[in-house]
Amino acid sequence: MKLHLTQGAGLQLFSGYGPGFVAVNGVRYEKCVVVSPQAVSEWIVTGFDALTVAHFGFIEALKPEIVILGTGAAQRFPGRELSRALAAAGIGVEIMDSRAACRTYNILATEGRKVVAAILTS
Repeated sequence: MKLHLTQGAGLQLFSGYGPGFVAVNGVRYEKCVVVSPQAVSEWIVTGFDALTVAHFGFIEALKPEIVILGTGAAQRFPGRELSRALAAAGIGVEIMDSRAACRTYNILATEGRKVVAAILTS
């Protein structure tokens, strides 16, 4: 699925999503990624079932208002301990399938929100 890239000069925005990949500003990533308006980073996680609190540690350091967790092709809810760690730092967490997470992130980023998307591609 191709996402329509809105005007967001200098922002890292999702431009596509499909089975096993996302695209940010036209660059295809086939690994899990963490995207902020300023940067794209590979997210070293092998999949949903492997998620631990440690996978969210560096996200907290980015100081977002909200983290959008894209859980792959289907919406799945991780254990409460994962979102609790971010909530304790005052960071909101929204969980959705990765396609919806990409769209939601783009909207929030272009509104100037301090948002981070953590996207599982598998």
